Amino acid sequence: MMGRGLFAGAKMAKDRQKFRWSDRRYKKRMLQSRAKHDPLAGSTQAKGIVIEKVGIEAKQPNSGIRKAVKISLIKNGNKLTAFAPGDGAINFIDEHDEVMVEGIGGRMGRSYGDIPGVRYKVIQVNGVSLDEMVRGRKEKPIR
Repeated sequence: MMGRGLFAGAKMAKDRQKFRWSDRRYKKRMLQSRAKHDPLAGSTQAKGIVIEKVGIEAKQPNSGIRKAVKISLIKNGNKLTAFAPGDGAINFIDEHDEVMVEGIGGRMGRSYGDIPGVRYKVIQVNGVSLDEMVRGRKEKPIR
């Protein structure tokens, strides 16, 4: 039972703190489970090495093969799949290239649009913006 008397302020504060744990967002935030289970470990962007290029089939009702790359992160060795946005962007990415990835912008860190299971996108290849290369403004550096 909640305290209701004249001197019940301390008990009310203590109970409020206790019952906040039943709120899933509070619990996730306090236990830092997003950072613990996130391959990027809570950071917004991370660098990785391309392992292979893959094509992922779009979800119904769309059709088409979305171009993506499998990546091994440098900081913790985690493996993840990242989408290559842009027309012909996959041609600028080769195996063993160093790429920078960030979240794809879906809901609460989940996958986006019709690409199943892909939560990240490539933004840089060997230190040069992928978008700039797709638009033809910059060339890919030779390593």
